[in-house]
Amino acid sequence: MMKKNFNLLLLISFLVAGCNSGLSSDNKNTYAIIPAPVSLKQMNGSFTFSQKSRIILSAINDETKLAADYLALLVKNPTGLSIPVEEGRKSISQSVFMSLDPSIVNVEGYVLKITPEIIDIKANSAIGLFYAVQTIRQLLPVDVENGKIIEGLILSVPACEIRDEPAFVYRGMHLDVGRHMFPVADIKRYIDMISLHKMNTFHWHLTEDQGWRIEIKKYPKLTKIGGFRKETLIGSGNEKPQVFDGKPYGGFYTQEEVKDIVAYARSKFITIIPEIEMPGHSTAALASYPEFSCTGGPIEVATKWGIFPDVYCAGKEATFKFLEDVLSEVIDLFPGKYIHIGGDECPKDRWKKCLDCQNRIKKEGLKDEKELQSYFISRIEKFLISKNRKLIGWDEILEGGLAPEATVMSWRGVEGGIEAAKQKHNVIMSPYNDVYLYIYQCEPEGQPLAASGYLPLEKVYSFNPVPEKLNADEQKYILGLEGCLWSEFVDSPQLLEYMVYPRMFAIAETGWTPASQKDFKSFLSRLEIVKKRYDAIGINYFKGEYRNTRAIKN
Repeated sequence: MMKKNFNLLLLISFLVAGCNSGLSSDNKNTYAIIPAPVSLKQMNGSFTFSQKSRIILSAINDETKLAADYLALLVKNPTGLSIPVEEGRKSISQSVFMSLDPSIVNVEGYVLKITPEIIDIKANSAIGLFYAVQTIRQLLPVDVENGKIIEGLILSVPACEIRDEPAFVYRGMHLDVGRHMFPVADIKRYIDMISLHKMNTFHWHLTEDQGWRIEIKKYPKLTKIGGFRKETLIGSGNEKPQVFDGKPYGGFYTQEEVKDIVAYARSKFITIIPEIEMPGHSTAALASYPEFSCTGGPIEVATKWGIFPDVYCAGKEATFKFLEDVLSEVIDLFPGKYIHIGGDECPKDRWKKCLDCQNRIKKEGLKDEKELQSYFISRIEKFLISKNRKLIGWDEILEGGLAPEATVMSWRGVEGGIEAAKQKHNVIMSPYNDVYLYIYQCEPEGQPLAASGYLPLEKVYSFNPVPEKLNADEQKYILGLEGCLWSEFVDSPQLLEYMVYPRMFAIAETGWTPASQKDFKSFLSRLEIVKKRYDAIGINYFKGEYRNTRAIKN
């Protein structure tokens, strides 16, 4: 019954928006929220912010104040009203009352009740309070996004009661800055959109064959040499002969910039997971320090896309010392519990010919180079555990035996995730055919160059991260899902937004809304309304065909 009523409300909201100009100060708000709440009950009237309003916290600490201050800023930006944040237990008319309630079991869950007299928010934790504020943001007029004061503006939110919590504990977005990197301001903008849609993780892919993007003070050549390539491939790479632009490309993020971005993400209750690729996709690092390769070099930073033969030498002790030093600096910068080490697409040709690697295989009693990769990953995991961190790797880390406590990010399909879950390992689903957002989202004609395939919004929305092949106990190991943007063909912030939005919003809804309540028609209806908000923010979202117009397998 709740789903039926909720969808009816969304339909009413859509019809209202069709008659008006959308979310603005001169018409009523709607109940268009992405991701869709678990339950929403419409009530009469609306709450209006005024000079009398207060934001009252049952207990003020650094985290609860973040949620309260964010709401105060939403009101202040378009109205100039400075709403005080106070600690107290008593609800005051025309005010917002926020309290922590342990009876709300889900740590990210919340209950939001809006009446003409008061807004009451209860949550298990500060993050739940923050998500309630993000819901209020989507109920407020779009003017809150404009960043300028509008004289005489009255901010109201429609009365309702929402009970909400996420379906999955992990709801992430990935961004590759190795092939092409993006300014700090645009990284923060990406984080803003992740936050608006109640996702909780930013997976930052910082190293690649084509560029090393994070400053490591002990090894300055990683950025001095590895941060730059002499030119970049033009086109997809399938052309014969291949053509290059002849222009040097590069850059990196200083540790101070990284700290700033990490702090910004934490203010939005987002954890950043850094990815430092190993043992493959390491050409840029080995161009900087070829002594950690099997051949000793020389090696150049890659100028085109693909898989490259030079990988970290698994036989040299110096390799592991180098990687431990690098990871130590990374750990100091990123306080989250996870470190992603890649582990994907590692060719074994160099290892097969390397005397050091073959000696390692004999010494450790390994069967072959696949088990050597497992040894490599397991050894890195032991180091991370010693630093109170956990390892994530792409599904190739299953080869040769999975490291004891590793989490698998399944990208070549869901099969790797199924195998890992059956082995009782945590899994994050990121299958190429469903959530890789550098794939064409419509017919290629007239579109910017993208990865081959066809991944329209409807197909993204239809993805279910919990495979039917898993039984109830095994399904518990599916932590959630992540959308990925690889940047081979994405060379500007504007193109980044065009490829990601609104497909990211479909991923956000899959991560939050129960599968039984997902409805693509409802999603599209809400999207049409929420677009006004994206327009106000200035998001360069894709405006073409959202439905799956051809039933094919990628």
